[in-house]
Amino acid sequence: MTTAAPDHPRTTTPEAPWAHPAEEVLRSADATPEGLREDDAAQRLDRDGRNELPEPPQPSALRRLLSQYADVLIYILIGAAVLKALTQDWVDFAVIVVVIVATGLIGFIQEGRAASALAGLRKMQSLDSQVRRDGEWRVVDSATLVVGDVVRVRSGDRVPADVRLLTAGQLQVDESALTGESVPATKDVEPVEADAGVGDRTSMLFSGTIVTAGNAEGVVVATGGDTEIGRISALVAEQDQLDTPLARQLGHLGRQLSILIGVLAVVMLLVGRFVHDFDVEELISAAIGFAVAAVPEGLPALVTITLALGVQQMARRRAITRKMAAVETLGSTTTICSDKTGTLTQNEMTARTVVTAAAAYDVEGTGYAPEGRVVTEDGTTADLDAHPDLAALVLAAGLCNDAHVERTDDGWRVVGQPTEGALDVLAAKAGAATDAATRVGAVPFESTHKFAATLDDVPGADGTTRVVHVVGAPDRLLDRSATERSATGETAPLDREAWEQRIDALSAQGLRVLAAATRPADGVDEIALDDLDGDLTFLGVVGIVDPPRPEATAAIAEAHAAGIRVKMITGDHRGTATAIARELGIAPKDGEVPALTGAELQAMDDDALREVVRDVDVYARTSPEHKLRIVRALQSHDEVVAMTGDGVNDAPSITRADVGVAMGIKGTEATKEAADIVLADDNFATIERAVEEGRRIYDNIRKSVVFLLPTNGAQALVILVAVLAGLALPLSPVQILWINLATALTLSLSLAGEPAEPGIMRRQPRSSSEQVLSPRALSVVLIASVVIGAATLLVYLLERDRTGDYAVAQTSAVMMLALGQLAFLLNCRLLNGSALTWRVLTGNRGLWISAAALVALQLVFTYAPFMNTWFDSAPIGLHSWALTAGIAVGVFLVMEAGKAVVRTVADRA
Repeated sequence: MTTAAPDHPRTTTPEAPWAHPAEEVLRSADATPEGLREDDAAQRLDRDGRNELPEPPQPSALRRLLSQYADVLIYILIGAAVLKALTQDWVDFAVIVVVIVATGLIGFIQEGRAASALAGLRKMQSLDSQVRRDGEWRVVDSATLVVGDVVRVRSGDRVPADVRLLTAGQLQVDESALTGESVPATKDVEPVEADAGVGDRTSMLFSGTIVTAGNAEGVVVATGGDTEIGRISALVAEQDQLDTPLARQLGHLGRQLSILIGVLAVVMLLVGRFVHDFDVEELISAAIGFAVAAVPEGLPALVTITLALGVQQMARRRAITRKMAAVETLGSTTTICSDKTGTLTQNEMTARTVVTAAAAYDVEGTGYAPEGRVVTEDGTTADLDAHPDLAALVLAAGLCNDAHVERTDDGWRVVGQPTEGALDVLAAKAGAATDAATRVGAVPFESTHKFAATLDDVPGADGTTRVVHVVGAPDRLLDRSATERSATGETAPLDREAWEQRIDALSAQGLRVLAAATRPADGVDEIALDDLDGDLTFLGVVGIVDPPRPEATAAIAEAHAAGIRVKMITGDHRGTATAIARELGIAPKDGEVPALTGAELQAMDDDALREVVRDVDVYARTSPEHKLRIVRALQSHDEVVAMTGDGVNDAPSITRADVGVAMGIKGTEATKEAADIVLADDNFATIERAVEEGRRIYDNIRKSVVFLLPTNGAQALVILVAVLAGLALPLSPVQILWINLATALTLSLSLAGEPAEPGIMRRQPRSSSEQVLSPRALSVVLIASVVIGAATLLVYLLERDRTGDYAVAQTSAVMMLALGQLAFLLNCRLLNGSALTWRVLTGNRGLWISAAALVALQLVFTYAPFMNTWFDSAPIGLHSWALTAGIAVGVFLVMEAGKAVVRTVADRA
C-alpha cells in the first residue's frame, strides 16, 4: 500500500519530465547520475511508500451473498416468513425460508468471485530491478524503488517504474499495452513537447512496458499509484458498474408487481374482514397465501439459471463469461467500440506490397507464417530470375535483418523486431537465397540515422560478391542514394520525385513504408556509417501493415446487419486507423472518413463530443481518458456499449462500458480482469456470435417470464376470488410455494434451451427502455392468468363437491396448475405465432425431459406420505387425473385463441 506522512511531501519531479532536459529532472528529484545513497532511498521509501499499486477494498463474502437478496420480491417473501414465525406455523416458515435461501445461493454460486482489475495491473510490474545505490549497481526488489533512483534496463526487461531517460542505446520499447501501437517505440533522451501524448513521449519509459531492443539508464520520476499504470488503475477504480438492461427491467417489473400485490391484498383483507367477517388468523393466512401466490419467487432463480446455461453455451463458442449478466447485456448491445491492434488486426506485421522502379508486386498471406506468394499485377507468381529488380530488393530485406520466424505449438512467432520479421517472411515467400550469404559486418539501427546496414558475401553464378545492403526509412535512404535499379537490373539516375509520390501513395493506404538500397563493396573488409553517404543504389520500398483479421470483416458486416454500430478506437495514427477501417468495412470504401484524433478530442468539451460521437467511427491516437469519454458520450444517448480491447490502456473504458470484452490470448491480465467477457480465441467474430447468443437468451428469458407469471397470476386470482366469495382457501401457502418451485425448476428451464428464432441477427437492437413484458406479452400473461386460474378454481369446486374431501380438492387444484402450466408451455414456445403445429412438439428435447420431471414431482407430492404430511396433500384417483388432463387440453386451445386475438389487435394498432 502507498503511504505518506502528511508533514513530509512526496519527492517530486517537473510536471512533464519528458519535456525537460535530463539534468534538470535529476536536480528537481534531488538526485545525481551516480544514484541515491542507500539511507536516502530508505527515507524516501518510508515517506513516499512502496512502488506498488494501492489495493482496493474487497466486499466480504457475506456482503456479496446479501446483495443477492436485494430484490423487492424477496422482501415480500421475507415478510411472509416473519408472519409465519409469529403465528408459529413452522412448517410453512421452513419452506419459505428454504426458497429464500436457495434463490440467493444460486446467484452467489453462479456469479462466483470476481477478481479486481487492479490485481492484474499489479502483476505488470517486474519483481527485480537494477539500480545504482551508493555509486554501485545493485539488484533490488522493484517495490523498493523511489523517485530519484537511477535504474538501467536492457532488451527483455520489464520497466519497473516511470523513468526519464538519461542515456539510450538503440532503445526500442513495446508500449502496445499502453498506447495500442503494434510497432515498438524508438526512444532517445531528447525532450519533447509538454503536451505530447503517451505514445509520443520518446524520452520516457513507462512502468509495465517491455524493452525489445537496446539498453538505457534513467531516473525514476514516478512510482506506485503516480505512474501511468497507476493513473489508469485509478480510472478503473473510479468507474461505476452500471445496471444491465435486464436488471433494470426486472427491477421495474418487481416494483410494479409489489405495488399491485399490496393494493389487491388490502382490498382482499378489507372484504374478508368487513364483508365475510373472517377472524384475524384466517385473514393472516389468506394474506400470506395471496402474497406467496402473487410473488414469482422462482423468477430470480429462473433468470439466473437461464443466464448460467447461456454462459455454458457461450463458452462453447469461445467466449468465457466472467459475469453472468453480461450474457444478456451483450445481446442488447447497440454499439461495439473496438481497439484495433490485436483485436481487429492480428498484431503481426505483414509485408503487403513491394514497389520497385519497374513494377509493383502484391504479397499474399498474412501474419508471420511464411506461406503465400509474391505476385505481379496480373496475378502470376513473380519468379526472381525473371524479375531481377524484385530479387535484389527481397535479398536486401532478408540479409539486412536480425529477426527470424519460428514455428511453435501456438503457431508462428517472430524472434526480434516485428517489422524485421515481416521482411524476413517476405524474403521467404519470394524464395530469396538468404541462407547462402555470409555477414561480414554491420551498422546497427539508430534513431539518429533511422536505417541499418550489413556487409554481406553473396554467392552467385560468377562466384561470391561482397555487397552492402541497407534497409530503413525511405527519406534517409533517398538522401544517400544517387541511382536506382531498373527493370533489367541495371542502374539509372535516381528519380526522387517519382519515389516520393509512390511512398506517399502507400502511406495514404495506412502502410508503414521501409526502403532498401545497396552498393558493391569489393575489397571492403568493414563498414561504418560514413561509408554510406551518397553512393547507394535505391532498390525500392516495402509497404507493411498489421493486417485485419480475415474473419473480422464478415463479423462487422453481420453486426451492421443487426443494427449494431462498430467504432474503432485506437492509439495508432489517423492514416493507419482510417485505412484499416476502410478495409474492415467500418468506414466507407470511398469518400472522406470522419475521424477524430486524441488531440482533437482534448480540444472538445463533453457537449461537443456528444454531438458528434455517434457519427464518427474512427478515433486515433487516443488515451485511456479519451476512450472513457467516448464510451460515456455514447451512453448519454442511451446506447448500450460493448468495449473490446487487449491493452492495459483499455481497462478503464472496458470497466465503464455496459459490457467489457477482453482478448484472452494476447490481452493483458489487467484487461481480462476488468472485462465481463473474455474471448478465448482473440477473434472479433466471436463477439458477433456472442451477441447472437445474448439475443437468444433474452428471447428465452422473455418467454420464461411470460410462462412463469401466469402461475402466480392464476394462484393469486384463485386466492383473491375465494376470499371475495367467502370460500375456504383452495390452496395453502406451502402448496403454492411447491407448485411455483416445481414448475420454475422444471418447465421454465426447458425454455432456456430454445433455439434462436430465424432472422434473430436481422433485427434492430431492442431499446434499453423496452420492458421484458411488452404490451403484447402482458396481454398474453393476463389472459393465461385468468384461464389457468379459472380452470384451477373449477377443478377445486368440482372435486370438493364430488368427494367432500378438502385435501383431495386442494391436491387436484395443484395438479390442475401443474398440467395447465405444461399446456401453456407449448403456447409459449411459439409466442409470436400459432402453436397449432407439429413443430411445437419437436426441436427441444429438454421440454419432454422437464415435463417428465414435473409429472414425477407431482406423483411424489400426491402419493408420498411425508409430502402428504408436509403439504397437506392427499392421493387422488383416476377421475381427478382425467378431469385435470382434459381441462389442460382446453387451456391450450383457449390460449391459442387468445394469442390469435392479441396478434390481430397488435397488427391493427
